[in-house]
Amino acid sequence: MEKVKEVIMAKYGEIALKGLNKHTFEDLLIKNIKRRLSKFGKFEYTRNQSTIYITPIDEDMDLDAVVKKLSCVFGIAAIQRSMILPKDWNTIVKEGMPYLESALANAKTFKVDAKRSDKSFPMKTPEIQLELGGAILDAYPHLTVDVHNPEKRVLLEIRDKAAFLNADRIIGACGMPVGSSGRALLLLSGGIDSPVAAYMMAKRGLKVDCIHFQSPPYTSERALMKVETLCEKLTDYCGDIRFYCVPFTEIQEALRDNCPEEYFTIVMRRLMMRIANRICAANDYGAIITGESVAQVASQTLKAIQCTDRAAEYPVFRPVIGMDKKEIVEIARKIDTFETSILPYEDCCTVFTPKHPKTKPLISEAEAAESSFDFAPMIEKAIKNITVKDFKLSD
Repeated sequence: MEKVKEVIMAKYGEIALKGLNKHTFEDLLIKNIKRRLSKFGKFEYTRNQSTIYITPIDEDMDLDAVVKKLSCVFGIAAIQRSMILPKDWNTIVKEGMPYLESALANAKTFKVDAKRSDKSFPMKTPEIQLELGGAILDAYPHLTVDVHNPEKRVLLEIRDKAAFLNADRIIGACGMPVGSSGRALLLLSGGIDSPVAAYMMAKRGLKVDCIHFQSPPYTSERALMKVETLCEKLTDYCGDIRFYCVPFTEIQEALRDNCPEEYFTIVMRRLMMRIANRICAANDYGAIITGESVAQVASQTLKAIQCTDRAAEYPVFRPVIGMDKKEIVEIARKIDTFETSILPYEDCCTVFTPKHPKTKPLISEAEAAESSFDFAPMIEKAIKNITVKDFKLSD
């Protein structure tokens, strides 16, 4: 039996709305796709009508695994694994019905959609839908038609060079291609929120790298391993990640000994911002990302955020700022970071936590608390001793 010829159709999302620079986004999306699929074998890539056609050249390729990998690529709105057929109606019905078996055998209801971009095809769209629906009912008599809420949607597209048939449209990651919006630096704590923040900003096209503050012996080696595991998991969506690990113990001990206790966390966040500023300046990052959510903890009240932002020299993006914890957890589970984030290894934000943190700090008081001790030499020392590690796109 001759092997079915298939293609994976990656449908654009927001890219389709772009103007004269649309090709720039298309090129970047194809580059990102090629990088993700390089381990699977060789493909032919073509694009037409807001769709990238990904045709496998190698035989016996695991297309289910290919589709799964594509579902994490930002910029793709939908993925359709489709059979390639000649634009001949009898052939479409004869060869297409067996192809649909895996999708329709266990379904109860279906609906047919058709698109006829090739207007020379002799049948019009309503006729295609009617005739294809009848052929499906003949081949799979256990099915019934449900045009409002079907279990399966069978789609036949009549395009310029061929017809494409499928019954499994998969929703893609949507968003914009990673790298199309610039580069940003994420403050990665090891909790639930910051990995979700990375995912959400990568979805908007940012290339995200991470900075983490480590305070041994108050934080353990396992805590660092936990954060590195989060980086590895994030590569599925964010691509390659550069990880900056900042030695923060000396600074935190100086804070403990010299800063008013109620301002400890606020000043600590300001010093983190100052170090992040330096990394951004040296590496051409255009923004800082945090996982802060309003009112979640004392350092995330409006007044506290104002105090933190005053120390930032770059825009600070807080994509989860207005989200409920349940919403954040749902995304963390979706991107497979939740179970790692809840491992009981504390990060530096829990070191020397004040009993009664200031929830409505004044910027003037926060600045006075910070200036009461000369942290500049310690910041320089910490920056010189940063360790850098690269996490490559995972397999």
